[in-house]
Amino acid sequence: MAEGPEGRAYKESLRETRTPSGVNGAVAALNRLFEVLEKPEWKLRAVKMQRQAFRDEARELTSAEYRRLLTAAKGKKNQRLLLVMETICATGIRVSELRYFTVETVRRGRADVTNKGKTRTVFLPRKLQNLLLQYTQEQKITVGPVFVTRNGKPLDRSNLWHDMKALCKAANVAEGKVFPHNLRHLFARTYYSMEKDIVRLADILGHANVNTTRIYTMETGDTHRKHLERLRLVI
Repeated sequence: MAEGPEGRAYKESLRETRTPSGVNGAVAALNRLFEVLEKPEWKLRAVKMQRQAFRDEARELTSAEYRRLLTAAKGKKNQRLLLVMETICATGIRVSELRYFTVETVRRGRADVTNKGKTRTVFLPRKLQNLLLQYTQEQKITVGPVFVTRNGKPLDRSNLWHDMKALCKAANVAEGKVFPHNLRHLFARTYYSMEKDIVRLADILGHANVNTTRIYTMETGDTHRKHLERLRLVI
């Protein structure tokens, strides 16, 4: 792709008011237009971006906030929601993998989960296993998925998203932090902080590439700053 001085000047003008990702969004839109006009020689190069080094603190769910969400679920007497959140956060599964948690797998204490053509074994902590067994007995669920809607269908992301958002006010947690996948991120950060084994964590999460796992274990900018201060290299 041969990019002329006009294209470079245009991108520089965009940089004055947009972030690098915003510039690339505008470039992508223009390039699609140039494809339609059959003018591939007009296409622009995307701005090179360094891989994100730190997590966005505004979207990071902390352990304390997670526990407040659990307390709020208890207060609303929503036992199903409480156990769903604990199941995701204690095992690191995806929401779409909840359907593999059946009465049968809970009794065994482990579930064989298939996602993106790969099968992995997910183990249940003993305490979680006991809580789920008690729940199935109370709800008279004798076979199939543990977590189902009132119509008996497996619980999905939209159901869980709505229920979790309803806890925000009572738990005093910002809505931007409360979504199912953030529970999986919290599991990953907690596991990595204890074990420091990113390869093993990638296997547990079902990641094909360890670089994906690194996104889950990134520290915040504030944490990084504290590490720098502990170096004591400024007198």
